[in-house]
Parts: sequence; structure tokens; C-alpha cells
Amino acid sequence: MHIALGSDHAGFSIKEWIREYLLQQGHDILDMGTERDDIKTDYPDFAFLVASEVAEGNVDRGILVCGSGIGMSIAANKITGAYAALVWDKDTAILSRAHNNSNILCIGGRKLKPEEVIEILELWLKTEFQGGRHLKRFEKIAARERALCLSIEGDGPGETVIFHHPLIQHKVSMIRDKNTSVKEFRELVAEISGLMVYEITRKLPLENIEVETPIAKTEAYALSGKKLAIVPVLRAGLGMVDGILQLIPNAKVGHIGLYRDPQTLEPVEYYCKLPGDIGEREILVIDPMLATGGSASAAISLVKKKGAKKVSLVCLIAAPEGVKKVHSEHPEVNIYAAALDDHLNDHAYIVPGLGDAGDRLFGTK
Repeated sequence: MHIALGSDHAGFSIKEWIREYLLQQGHDILDMGTERDDIKTDYPDFAFLVASEVAEGNVDRGILVCGSGIGMSIAANKITGAYAALVWDKDTAILSRAHNNSNILCIGGRKLKPEEVIEILELWLKTEFQGGRHLKRFEKIAARERALCLSIEGDGPGETVIFHHPLIQHKVSMIRDKNTSVKEFRELVAEISGLMVYEITRKLPLENIEVETPIAKTEAYALSGKKLAIVPVLRAGLGMVDGILQLIPNAKVGHIGLYRDPQTLEPVEYYCKLPGDIGEREILVIDPMLATGGSASAAISLVKKKGAKKVSLVCLIAAPEGVKKVHSEHPEVNIYAAALDDHLNDHAYIVPGLGDAGDRLFGTK
């Protein structure tokens, strides 16, 4: 079993002991720190790291240790898809798996003896979720969790995520206003894009580093080298580029040129230039308006054809028709939007929408 392991300074010694024990049992261990117990650390940092690995499906289970286990369990459960259980004896070890389907075990390093930890580990790892009446209850928790961060979901593994952050919604209202000037519109589009990518990248992996402040040495964190590329769909997608690069300036930028045939409403390609190492990068295809979904779906197909393996779509305003189109052709792709509008009109414009994003960005008609 692939297990992510983490602790703060208070749980370090037990974490190290658990790691050696699990390695002896043949498990594959991802140790996410801390690396020492002589520097005080903050348990939420390690809880978030381990919980993110579990929620992303990069590991099978997670184990977290702090002094009492309480702080770790509270912090880990803030990550969508993480179900952390504070366990203190054999009964709670079994119940947390059989009834609650926990995927992260939280232990109080200062509350348990080594032999008690062994019993808990063995029972928690081998106990299967019973399902049945417990599945119904677990699904209620998962549904509530999804409702807090998602507006709708795709039919496949890809999700449609609508951001309800007050700043995003406030600025979306401003770009909808027909009286907003070209200058203001451009600035707002960039600002919204930056706010969105801040949320989109919240699960980027981190690694532990040591830095020396003017006062003392301390543990800190750095992005662990995950490569990103943004690919705007010309021309309107260009308006979102600067806002994203403000936060991830090292991202590479590709370009895809598509226009919609006014008669057939189908996308027509006229330009495609992408980073040479696109297969090694996580790709954000960006286009302000997801209307029929034809252009977005075609753009995603193009980057896949060039070797992209992990692709997401980022837009400002989406229509249900476009969401359905993209998810039907690319079910694994996540769609991120600032707003999900009502429908398309007879001219394939989003209602209420904001008009033609390209014209409003560049002052053309």
C-alpha cells in the first residue's frame, strides 16, 4: 500500500517509528516531514500536504501524527476528499474504517504507547469499509462537501468548478455591465483571472526546504517543480494571460487560433504554437466565454494531439450547453469558471453573459 506520512515536531519520533515499521511490512512510504524535532513546526502545514496527496489519489492512505492528533484531524479535513479520523484505540481504528470510510489516520504521538500504535495501524490498514447503511451516510458527507466548492459536476471524472469568492463575483458583475470601459474591462479580466488561478493552483505540491531568517533557521516550503503552461484561445483568451502570469510568472505560454464559422458555428483552426515540452506540463487552456463549447473542445483536442496529458479549461462565463459539450468529448477535463449562466440565445451568445469578450477587450465590433 502507498501511504503518505506526516507529523509536526511533537509527533516526529512516533512518525519516524511508524515509517520504519511500515517499511518493514512492505508498504511504500511517502514521508512529507517534518524532518526533525528540534525546530517547532505548525501541524496544519503537514496535514494539508498529506491530505492533498490522499485527496488527489496519489497515495492510497495517509497517516498524521501530532501531540494529541486533534489538530491534525481538524486541519486534514479542510481538504476536499480527505476524510481524517482521530483514533485512540482498537475499536475506533476499526469503526473509522468500517463505518466512516476514513482515508487518513490521525494519532496522538504523546498519548499512545508503541504497542498501541501497532495495534491501531494493523487494524486500520486491514479493515474494509462496510458500505450498506454506512455508504448512505458517507455519501451525504461527500455531497455536502461537493456543494461547498462545486456548482455542478461532469458525467466523468472531470468537474465543473464555479468560484463563489466575493471578490470574483463582485468583479464579474462589473465586467457584465455594458457601461464598463475598455480599459476597466481589460483590468478586471486580468484581476479575475489572477484570483481564479490562485484557487486553481491551491493543490500544487510542495517540498520542505530550510531557510535562515535574520533570527534563526526554520523549515519552509517551495513548489516541488510541477510544470505549468497556459494556452489562450485567440483572441479573447489573451486578456486572461497577464493576470495568470502575475502569480505564476514561470509558466510557459502557447497560443491557439480558432474562429467560429458564422454559418455552421463550428470552430476553424488557423494557428497553433505550443511549448515543446507540453507533455511534461499541466495545461490550462484559457478562453473567457464557454458558449457552445465547440472552440474550447477543439482547443483541448489540439493540445492533446500535441502530447498534453493533463488539461484543464479556465473561463470567465460558462453556459450549460458548453459545459455539456466539453465534458462529453473530454470527460476527464476540469472546467473552472467564475460564473455559470442560464442558456445560449439563437445567436449562440451566453445569456445574460457579457457580450463579445474579444470586442470588449480590444475595443472592436
